[in-house]
Amino acid sequence: MVDQETAAKGGRERGREGEDAMAFAFEKLLVYQKAISFADAVCLLTKTFPRGYFFLANQLNRAALSVAANIAEGNGRFTKADRKNFFGIARGSVQECVPLLELAARQKLLEPIRQQQFKADLEEIAKMLSGLINGLDKRKT
Repeated sequence: MVDQETAAKGGRERGREGEDAMAFAFEKLLVYQKAISFADAVCLLTKTFPRGYFFLANQLNRAALSVAANIAEGNGRFTKADRKNFFGIARGSVQECVPLLELAARQKLLEPIRQQQFKADLEEIAKMLSGLINGLDKRKT
């Protein structure tokens, strides 16, 4: 627990559940929240993959986490061009997840209905990222 003086100087105070009282700006973005939930769901899915599918589990986990990580990193950049670049990389990672989920479904590692749910989540995240990128284009700074 950080004392009041430290908190007033920009320190972080932890809540009862260990959560930061002050969040990073990107944590408030709905697209970030959806991306991190997607990555969490992918982690749970890939834990069930049988031996011999490490390559697919690893690539899918990395692509899924890349979406949220690039949103966070882009939000920490100072220039519009840098932010736009990282949000574009995040959108590319969304696209990367699609064939990986397709292969998982074809290999019977993922039920077709669950694959469609994942794809719907990805489509929503991609649209939100496009909106974020387009919003940057409309800004002056």
